[in-house]
Amino acid sequence: MPNISERAVLLPASPIRKLVPYANEAEARGIKIYHLNIGQPDLETPEVGLEALKHIDRKILEYSPSEGYASYRNKLVGYYKTFGLELSPENIIVTSGGSEALQFAFMTCLNPGDEVIVMEPTYANYMSFALQAGIVVRPIKTHIEDGFALPDIEEFEALINEKTKAILICNPNNPTGYVYTNVEMMRLRDIVKKHDLFLFSDEVYREFRYTEEPYMSALHLEGIENNVILIDSVSKRYSECGIRIGAVITRNMEIHNAMMKLAQARLSPPLLGQIVAEASIDAPASYLQNTYDEYIARRNFLIDGLNQIPGVYSPIPNGAFYTMVRLPIDDCDKFCEWLLRVFNFEGETVMFAPGSGFYTNHEDGRNEVRMAYVLKREDLARALFLLRKALEQYPGCTIKTVEPME
Repeated sequence: MPNISERAVLLPASPIRKLVPYANEAEARGIKIYHLNIGQPDLETPEVGLEALKHIDRKILEYSPSEGYASYRNKLVGYYKTFGLELSPENIIVTSGGSEALQFAFMTCLNPGDEVIVMEPTYANYMSFALQAGIVVRPIKTHIEDGFALPDIEEFEALINEKTKAILICNPNNPTGYVYTNVEMMRLRDIVKKHDLFLFSDEVYREFRYTEEPYMSALHLEGIENNVILIDSVSKRYSECGIRIGAVITRNMEIHNAMMKLAQARLSPPLLGQIVAEASIDAPASYLQNTYDEYIARRNFLIDGLNQIPGVYSPIPNGAFYTMVRLPIDDCDKFCEWLLRVFNFEGETVMFAPGSGFYTNHEDGRNEVRMAYVLKREDLARALFLLRKALEQYPGCTIKTVEPME
C-alpha cells in the first residue's frame, strides 16, 4: 500500500489522550480511575442551555450560516462588552470549538515555513495545529520556579528573524494556570508592535482568573488592533465541551474576510451547539460565580495537598483549572503509564497527563505532569492519597523520603 503522509507520521500523540487505551484496560479490570488528566469539568451545564436543547422545535436541522447565526454573534457582542471589549458581529466567526478557531488563524495569517513563538510548557494541540499548517513553532521556556512567568524581552528578540510572523499566548494558561500581568501584556504589545507580528491570544479561560488585577485581553491592547486574533470557546466557561462551539475574533477585516473562505469551505459550525451556547449566555450571574468559587476552593485544596508530599512541588496557579506539578520521578511517561497498567490501591488509581507532551522537545518536562482540578474535593483528596501511595511504590521514584502512610 502507499505510504501515509510525512505530516501524519510527525503529528505528536496527545499527552492528554494517548494513555486512554491503558485507562480503558484498567477500568475493564475493575479499577476506578480518578481523572486529573483532562480538562473536562464535572460541573453541570447551565440549566438554560440544557432547556434550550430539550425544547428545540425544528422540522429540519439545516446548515447554519458559515459565520454562525447572527442572533448568537449579536449576543456575543453583549457578552464581550461586559469585559470592556467593543466589538461588532462582523468581527466574530463562530467555529467548531476553539481548536478550529486557531486552525483558521494559522491558515489565514501564516505561510508554510513561517515561525510562531510560543511559551512552553504549552497546550499540546498547538503543536499539532502548527504542523498541519506547515508552520514552525519556536519555543521560549518558562519555569516552574517562578510560576511560569513571561520571559524577558531579550529571549523574544533572540528568536525573532525574517520568518517570525506571530506570537501565540494562552491567557489564562493551559497547562500552567499562569495569568499574564498587565505589565507583561504591555511588554507583549511592544514586541508585537515593534516587529509587526500577529498576536494569537487563546482566552477560553477568561472567567477563571484568581487575581485582583483588572482583566486585560489582547483585544484591549492599543496600537496593535489589526494584529490581534482572539481564540475563544464556551467549552470550559459553561461546561459545554461536547457542543464544540468556539469563535475566532479580529477587528482586522482583511483577515476576517480571508478566514470566511475557510469557514465557507467547512460549510457551517454546529447548529445544535449554537442553540445551546446562545441560551447559555443568559445563565444567571450566580452560575459563573459558583463555578469560580468552586475552582478556587479546589485549587487551594489540591495545591496545598501536593506541596505536603515530599519531593512534590506545584506553584499556585492564578487561572484556569490546571497546574504543572514537579514529581520525584525518573520519567513522566513511564510513571503515568505505570499508574494505569501496574499500580492500584484498594482497586483505585489516578491518571495524569505526562508533562513531556507539553514541550516541543519531549525530553523536557520529564519530571512534570499536568493535573486538572476538575473533580470535587472529596475526589481530589483521594487522588492525593493515591499519588502518595504510588510514589511509595514506584520503582523510578528519585527520592527515598516518601514515607509510607499510616
